[in-house]
Amino acid sequence: MSEIHLTQDSRPLGKSGLTASPIAWGMWRFGHAGVTAGRALIEAAMAAGVTLYDTADIYGFDGTGGFGDAEALLGRIFAEAPGLRARMILATKGGIMPPLPYDSSPAYLHRALEASLTRLGVEQVDLYQIHRPDVLAHPQEVARTLEDMVASGKVRAIGVSNYTIAQTSALAALLTIPLASVQLEFSPLELAPITDGLLDLAMERDVAVLAWSPLGGGRIGDPQDARSRAVAAALDRVAEAAGVSRAAAAYGWIMAHPARPIPIVGTQNISRIAEIADAFKPRWTRQSWYDVLVASRGERLP
Repeated sequence: MSEIHLTQDSRPLGKSGLTASPIAWGMWRFGHAGVTAGRALIEAAMAAGVTLYDTADIYGFDGTGGFGDAEALLGRIFAEAPGLRARMILATKGGIMPPLPYDSSPAYLHRALEASLTRLGVEQVDLYQIHRPDVLAHPQEVARTLEDMVASGKVRAIGVSNYTIAQTSALAALLTIPLASVQLEFSPLELAPITDGLLDLAMERDVAVLAWSPLGGGRIGDPQDARSRAVAAALDRVAEAAGVSRAAAAYGWIMAHPARPIPIVGTQNISRIAEIADAFKPRWTRQSWYDVLVASRGERLP
């Protein structure tokens, strides 16, 4: 049976002209690391071949404080080691106003971008994504705001996160520049992007897919129910044959989809970051890939 070949070659971020590593590293839990430890984590990811780094203004928020902490820490690291910025595709997000409301009005998004740039200590981010959709914002208004960000030179490419297929289509139709990315939850335990059409839309429009929570919120590493255990067992068969961890197999399973999703690895453990390159070692066939899908579905394919 033919194999699905995974390579470590950089891949385009949609039609933006930017290219990035096939695996990203995320900073959701990065805010409290400290400069020395935080720099070590970034350098470990770079050593593993990662060029795409995903953060957001809300990363670090604990319900009462910490808004902006992850960006601020990264900014302090850049101040200490400015050469790191030039070695990465830097992505951040805005549009969530703690404790909960979403705000994609032009005024708020422009303020959010300026605040992110200040915390990061940079004049430009490579990718700016709206973190969650604001249903009170007209997509035409959002499109103009994103275009203005790019025209200002403060943003190189734009994307959306956690948008539905309809919301993504509406915004893309009203943009005069390419939508570079969609960020969504996708893992062997979260199959919605396969069934709801979002991955198909990304392929149709040549939009990059960034997959958050690729280990199912920890359930793949520590399965606690029958479905998770079945998925873990299917991943283990591939992982063991290649001599890699289950996590590495899970990343490979995600990347094997023809939409070429980029898993966002969230681990803050240096040894686990070093395993990122192992994701390219397993040899996936259609049978082994579908075995994971069937285990997750809990029923045979029709």
